[in-house]
Amino acid sequence: MALLGGLGGGITRDVMVGEVPAALTNPAYILLCLVFGFIGYHLAYAKGQLFREGVFQFMTAFSLPWYAIVGAQKGVTVGLPVLGCLLLALVGPTAGRWLVDVSSGVTPKQFIRGEWFIATALLTGAVWILVYWAGAGTWWAAGLAFVTGYTLRTLALFRGWEEPLPKEAKGVVIHGEGRPLLGRKLRGKSQRELRDLGLLVEEDADSGPHSG
Repeated sequence: MALLGGLGGGITRDVMVGEVPAALTNPAYILLCLVFGFIGYHLAYAKGQLFREGVFQFMTAFSLPWYAIVGAQKGVTVGLPVLGCLLLALVGPTAGRWLVDVSSGVTPKQFIRGEWFIATALLTGAVWILVYWAGAGTWWAAGLAFVTGYTLRTLALFRGWEEPLPKEAKGVVIHGEGRPLLGRKLRGKSQRELRDLGLLVEEDADSGPHSG
């Protein structure tokens, strides 16, 4: 799963433009994915689960715009039209998550209402293309695009902004999913509320001080 999530987007992007994926020519990509996959495995269970749903989300928001920028830049480099460049900006940061979700037997994040996951990638790629074509240079384009994408994604996570849903028929009630969000929805939760959200890992009852 660490390899799928870490390398899936970049490999898919490179294959789409007919290039040998960088992850297959530089072993550092695979090694880093395995190392951080090992770390993530131990953080995902036990008390690190709160970290996974908190600070870690800000860290993933940091990487999403960079992958989108690389995708847009790759499209411009190989001479793709605007829509092709935007497609690569979308595929780079999201294809890995698609592969992980499909392999896990769950609905891909791209098809679940969330905090502007797809829109952040598209907006970042669009900003990079516009600034680069305006003649501002690669670094200015990357800087402005990253700030735009990271700001949108972080605010969406912290404030719980989600994509709008289509209008439902009269009388239909949309129930919340109970997913933990950053910021206000995690702050001040009681132990019981954290347990209900699946964010509180309790010790095995048999290993308690009163176990026989």
